[in-house]
Amino acid sequence: MSPKQTSQRAQRDIEIEGLDSARFDCVYPSCGGICCVNGRPPLEEGEAERIEQNLAKFLPHLRPEARERIESAGHLTKRKKEGLPALAVSKGWCVFFNDGCVLHKVGAEEGEKWKYKPWRCVAFPLERTEPRKWFVRQWKLNGEAWDLFCLNPKESPKLARETLKEEIEFAKDLESGQESWRKLKT
Repeated sequence: MSPKQTSQRAQRDIEIEGLDSARFDCVYPSCGGICCVNGRPPLEEGEAERIEQNLAKFLPHLRPEARERIESAGHLTKRKKEGLPALAVSKGWCVFFNDGCVLHKVGAEEGEKWKYKPWRCVAFPLERTEPRKWFVRQWKLNGEAWDLFCLNPKESPKLARETLKEEIEFAKDLESGQESWRKLKT
């Protein structure tokens, strides 16, 4: 490997605790999108801006009550998570949920499925603890309070290292600056 390749690889390296022990397998759509129930991910400045600038693309795809919520009060709440505004919820669901993530669907139609999604949703169940350090969320690990069945290691025989390949690559891209438009707080 050349020095340039070694340097580029080092820039993409991240540490992910639990990859070889955690069990996870996303079974959407059979779960109904349970991670979007009361899903209120915090949005980085760039993510909130990108959603705001493209709301007209998303509105026709939303549930009527979610569209009404966004048109009357916006897609963010005053509620803060990690010091950032959180996505709004309508009737218990993320405002962008309608038989799946509308942000994901519109991005996929444009050829880039994660273009509009908050990075925390894209990376799930990976959680960032500090720059370049992540872990796989599991029941009761690191104070995990969310009791989603998919976070229960007894629900899947599959190792996270095998089922989260796309999410791992996304986290590496995020950390190496390829997703710099998201204006990630560090």
